[in-house]
Amino acid sequence: MHGVLGWEGVAPEELRARGRAEVAAYGVELLDDTVNSVSSQEFGIEVNTEGAVTAQARAVIVATGLVDELPDLPGLASRWGKTVLHCPYCHGWEVRDARLGVLATSPMSVHQVELVRQWSDRVIFFAAAAGELDDEVISRLGARGVEIVSERVREIRGTGNSIEEVVLEGGANRAVDALFTVGTARPGDGVLSALTLDRTDTPVGSFLAVDTTGRTSNPRVWAAGNVVNPAANVPMSIGAGAMTGGMVNAALVAEEAVAAVRGVASS
Repeated sequence: MHGVLGWEGVAPEELRARGRAEVAAYGVELLDDTVNSVSSQEFGIEVNTEGAVTAQARAVIVATGLVDELPDLPGLASRWGKTVLHCPYCHGWEVRDARLGVLATSPMSVHQVELVRQWSDRVIFFAAAAGELDDEVISRLGARGVEIVSERVREIRGTGNSIEEVVLEGGANRAVDALFTVGTARPGDGVLSALTLDRTDTPVGSFLAVDTTGRTSNPRVWAAGNVVNPAANVPMSIGAGAMTGGMVNAALVAEEAVAAVRGVASS
């Protein structure tokens, strides 16, 4: 992980293991299973798993993250997270001053290549999927010394996890040491499909619509992290989880107070 204060360079698995140990010490039951469905019931929420476990709850927080669906190019996915990168903030320092490429996947890639240019003065923009670039963009990138390649990419070549060259459809190639790109974000919210929750469309995909507390259009379902925010890195997701957990607790406390008043009134 990069950009996680106090945990720089630590493997995500280590952070996850320590987190699991900490919450278990507070009496939290951890279930290693796959959720098949989440449904709304009269009492609240019911969760069913592949292991035939049925759990009932007054509320649920979904923190299932997302999957990056990458362009279908030979040699790309196998190097994801190594020399094929997505975030100049998360990985830029490690490849500073190297020969960097940016593989466009949408017009938003223009912004990405401008960020990548901060890390090196040797940047190639493989712009075929960015659409037609207007004169102002071409001028701006040219002024920064960015090479624009309009021909489509056919393949990524290299040895092991290393990238040596980007091969174009016509057979020519460009030498790079690392390649930045952005995949299509696929949030892990399919288990919520039966709830028909409101969604919002973004330039990188469709996500659950949530309010400032993380609450969805179902009053008993909240979501936090990059299952709803594709830009959420590890510290942002941790912060969102802390906020959403507090908001869920506040909602349940308020519900208990209302129920208590009704109980007194009915007696």
